[in-house]
Amino acid sequence: MTHFIFCRLLIGFLLLASFFSGTAQSKKRIPVSQPLISNIYTADPSAHVFNGKIYIYPSHDIESGIPENDNGDHFDMRDYHILSMDSIGGKVTDHGVALDKKDIAWAGRQLWAPDAAYKNGTCYLYFPLKDKQDIFRIGVATSKKPTGPFKAEPMPIKGSYSIDPCVFKDKDGSYYLYFGGIWGGQLQRWKNGVYDSTTPLRKADEPAVLPKIARLSADMKSFAEPVKEIQILDENGKPFLEANNGKRFFEAAWMHLYKGNYYFSYSTGDTHNICYAMGDNPYGPFTYKGIILKPVDGWTSHESIVEIKDRWYIFYHDVQLSGKTYLRNVKVTELKYRKDGSIIPVDAYK
Repeated sequence: MTHFIFCRLLIGFLLLASFFSGTAQSKKRIPVSQPLISNIYTADPSAHVFNGKIYIYPSHDIESGIPENDNGDHFDMRDYHILSMDSIGGKVTDHGVALDKKDIAWAGRQLWAPDAAYKNGTCYLYFPLKDKQDIFRIGVATSKKPTGPFKAEPMPIKGSYSIDPCVFKDKDGSYYLYFGGIWGGQLQRWKNGVYDSTTPLRKADEPAVLPKIARLSADMKSFAEPVKEIQILDENGKPFLEANNGKRFFEAAWMHLYKGNYYFSYSTGDTHNICYAMGDNPYGPFTYKGIILKPVDGWTSHESIVEIKDRWYIFYHDVQLSGKTYLRNVKVTELKYRKDGSIIPVDAYK
């Protein structure tokens, strides 16, 4: 009798386990796109078309063995690989190491999300990196080829700080650098160009930290003006508070032009949205319009938006290959606009 009861209990347990397993599988999200490469882990893709070819400048994730924390110490990247392809859906080439931390004179640690520009036969790679005082600065490296290898300037850009540089070419040929990221990106620690490591995160009822912009000099290696703050406003023209963390800026600035309008997009970080705001010039102010990319699997989200052969695409990442927050994979999917210029939100899963 005891054996019979045990068997009944065991069968019940197995059926229950099977039910929950099936429920979990049924809720598993199916990606709308696949990783561009799987030989290495990549994230934070900045995509561009140079001379008719698509180039992607991502972070290179590695297993560093550092415990995860809110400052992102476990994102201890040490080099960059450049990717290229002739068309969306075509073969993707990994061009190997384009820049290594050991070849940067002022390097401390953590090569985070880069971006690039191509001007007069030279490619400029902009990268955030902690200096020897453990403060994030933005450096620049150059190459005659978009794929590198790149040679870094001996010092970071004077007046630069924090993370996530985005270089934008305006209609008149001027170039601007957008940057900034809170929490581990240290943006909240800066006030009037002065760094204070003891500065706490903003409280819910305080104004949200805002991203930065500076026009680049003709040599593309320095700022032509003092760093300015970018206003992001709600539909009533008011700045966001930190409590508005589903809409306020966190990191991952990106700028693109569509039909004469300036679209400033960014990640909300701890709420995992990619949002956008619109304005009529590179400096803003920008008015919040909505979500571009819904939350992806993994903690971080980071985008770039580019026009390729009269169609628009959003490059992004998730953690499909590893399931780990810090080992991500780059993807791409089409982006579409409504007739009024608003963006149709993208869901990275079916």
